[in-house]
Amino acid sequence: MTSAIIRRVIVLGAISILSLLTVQTYWVLRSWNLQEEEFDRKVRQALIDTARDLARVGLFVLKDSDLINQVYSNYYVVNINNQFDAATLEFYLQKAFENQGMREDFQYGIFDCSSNQMVSGRLIRYSASALAEGEQLIAPLPAHYDSDYIYYFGVQFPNKSANLLSNMWLVVVFTVLMLITVAFFIYAMFVILRQKQLSELQRDFINNMTHEFKTPISTINISTDVFLQNEMIRADQRLNRYSGIIKEQIMRLNTQVEKVLQLAKIERDKIELNLEELDLAELLRSISPSMELKINERNGVLALDLEDTPAKIRADRLHLTNILHNLVDNGVKYSRGAPEITIQLRKEQNDLVLRVKDNGIGIAKEHQKHVFNKFYRVPTGNVHNVKGFGLGLFYVRTICKEHHWKISLTSEPNQGTTVEIRMPALS
Repeated sequence: MTSAIIRRVIVLGAISILSLLTVQTYWVLRSWNLQEEEFDRKVRQALIDTARDLARVGLFVLKDSDLINQVYSNYYVVNINNQFDAATLEFYLQKAFENQGMREDFQYGIFDCSSNQMVSGRLIRYSASALAEGEQLIAPLPAHYDSDYIYYFGVQFPNKSANLLSNMWLVVVFTVLMLITVAFFIYAMFVILRQKQLSELQRDFINNMTHEFKTPISTINISTDVFLQNEMIRADQRLNRYSGIIKEQIMRLNTQVEKVLQLAKIERDKIELNLEELDLAELLRSISPSMELKINERNGVLALDLEDTPAKIRADRLHLTNILHNLVDNGVKYSRGAPEITIQLRKEQNDLVLRVKDNGIGIAKEHQKHVFNKFYRVPTGNVHNVKGFGLGLFYVRTICKEHHWKISLTSEPNQGTTVEIRMPALS
């Protein structure tokens, strides 16, 4: 994953998260305000009903205005403007709250003119964990600051906030889930950045390592050529054979190093394809002699099954040649006996379909979806006769992807493998 893609993911993710947080915050505040408005409406109606009941029993007239004053969010005072009994007040308060469907714990107090304090109060509990009714006040209720309030009582709801939150349990659950999502996103971004850092370290190590290998490989290659050209070495069959083995192995090592460097360049930079119009059938015929060299070493056969119709495509000649060699090399490496490889080219509707078939050991179904991954090699137990880094098919898939070609693989154990590449044909 490139740095640009990671930046886009982080920016878009941050915008999405901020949008969700904004909407969620608005939803929570809106729900809270609605709960508070409903609570306030019920409390005011209950207090009005209580004041009216007290006036009816005491045979006095209530004030038309400024009857109820909300001192704090959970504390109300009611200006009766006449004397009343504490027991009567408690009875009518409970009745009024229950008529409004409220079972909130509350405490009340009555203002005493002689001491300028709230007295005669009690705590009324409805919760299941409550003690018996009639507990003392949690704390003395504050007197009202308005001097016009002489005969009044106050009602406080000590658990108002907790009860409102309990009524908003669904909102709270969704808020917690969203916060978990935000935390997971932040953690995922941290993991992605950490993995990118480790991937860059790995790539830099591989690049440096392979570049360091180039010099000793070149030195050994030149030294081997000098050995092979020496008449004394040629005359000694044993030394000549060992020199040939050194030459063969150093060339194979050089090829693998070149593959690693080439794939590192592909990952570091965008591949620049040198597209040109070419005839795929002619290209196959021209490179078949070089592909037959390795096949002939194993006493194998390369068969070209090409149609006579034009096979024009737009492609990068170098990369296309490389992927053809890779596919044929795989067919040779994974054949137990003499390799039999067929390259078939067919025109199907507007596409050219290239198929490379071999008679190799095949690939089990559970491994087929991984064979195009970088560094992946099909497990072979304790058999190590086939060497490589698992880069060939990854390179093939990368080049096909850059050309916008479709590549697929079908295989059966001990029945061989077929790799199919579908390319748009030029009319």
